Amino acid sequence: MSQGKVFVDASFWITRRDKRDERQTFAEAVAHDLFRRRLSLVSTSFVFAEVHAYFSRSRLVGQVVIRDFFENPILHYENPTIPDQHQALEILKNNRDKSYSFCDAVSFVVMERLGLKRVVTFDRHFEQFGNFEIIN
Repeated sequence: MSQGKVFVDASFWITRRDKRDERQTFAEAVAHDLFRRRLSLVSTSFVFAEVHAYFSRSRLVGQVVIRDFFENPILHYENPTIPDQHQALEILKNNRDKSYSFCDAVSFVVMERLGLKRVVTFDRHFEQFGNFEIIN
């Protein structure tokens, strides 16, 4: 397992930056705790695309999101591979009773490939999929 590394899901990034979300203050406190503990954060280009699309109508927040991902010295930005994406499709095919998004499935695969067990998220799908310690 990769000690000191935490995967950051889109639901967390969105909650942290969406002032309308009732959990925004809590998400900000969690972020500060992660920074204080000097944990390395990992996220993907798919997560970035999901978060940026969510805030695309707000130029100001959109720019903050870009900084969150590309000017953050403790964030490792992982690009999912083609095999990751194929494996994610298999997860979707084999879990038709779940409402996992493709982005969720890619995140599961990338986390497993990197040996990550902890995820900061507000998305129940990570708990459903199992094998992950949820931080929220």
